[in-house]
Amino acid sequence: MNVSILSLVMAVAACVVVDAAAAAAERAPYPARPIRFMVPFPAGGGADIVARAIGQKMGESLGQQIVIDNRPGAAGVIGTDIAAKAAPDGYTMLMLSSNLAILEGAGGQRPYDLMKDLHAVSMIAVAPNILIVHPAVPARTVQELVAHAKAQPGKLHFASNGVGSSSHLSAELFRSMAGVNMVHVPYKGGPPGVTATIAGETQLMFSAILHVLPHAKAGRVRALAVSSRARSQAAPQVPTVAEAGLAGYESIQWWLMMVPAATPGPIVGRLHGALSGALSAADLKERLSSQGAEPLSGTPEEGVRYLRAEIAKWGKIVKTAGIRLD
Repeated sequence: MNVSILSLVMAVAACVVVDAAAAAAERAPYPARPIRFMVPFPAGGGADIVARAIGQKMGESLGQQIVIDNRPGAAGVIGTDIAAKAAPDGYTMLMLSSNLAILEGAGGQRPYDLMKDLHAVSMIAVAPNILIVHPAVPARTVQELVAHAKAQPGKLHFASNGVGSSSHLSAELFRSMAGVNMVHVPYKGGPPGVTATIAGETQLMFSAILHVLPHAKAGRVRALAVSSRARSQAAPQVPTVAEAGLAGYESIQWWLMMVPAATPGPIVGRLHGALSGALSAADLKERLSSQGAEPLSGTPEEGVRYLRAEIAKWGKIVKTAGIRLD
């Protein structure tokens, strides 16, 4: 056998080995190792709390550990970009939040294409923000807060989870509807913003109810209202912003699970089944509801429709209210 024929045989053999390895990988049971759950926000915030709760349940169903990977920064853009560029092999999931729909609706450039680079798995949950003030603020109702802010234009500082976050937009919508002048102080996530409000560095904040309710119950901050259309079961004594004086006000947080766009359909289906099972578990429902979140599962197609609707909604709100996200 001459050298050229030998080389050809070896090349063919190598291709056969590669094809066999690829086929074996496709037949390998999924998941075969821990799965990363990207949460583009700090530990301890609303998204993190929900992700850890469902991650534990999903891990039990899938037979593998779900590892929470907190990558905060830029109102969720940094962690979302990492997930969008991850290998589409089913080993990276993303906790997408309403923040990203707000930023998408507001326009501007991001290092990923939200609708092309990511694939929806299912809605996860919705929850209101809650308006809190430092105990030194002489306001126990929304009306009193508005009057106090109008009496001291530019003197009150409100914290947020970051520019373009649900926390930020909830406050901007409040500021616009109430006609008050307050100063925005963005933080890298909910926990540091709440900490600043507790310390009195800022005077008020709209924050995820899951994270801030324990602080309100302990008296570290005062809860004035929730941002949802209806009162929260977790804090039924706290009125909505709308019923407290700003009719028509509504701004909620939500979370949607996504994976890199090219993730194979069978793997998306497996993750969807595990997530649906987790969200239907009575103990998880009770756990989330007691903290102010409402589980909300659905098909991938429903998740995409919800996301598109939210992008359009917030784009209109940002434009109409003249809210600047830079």
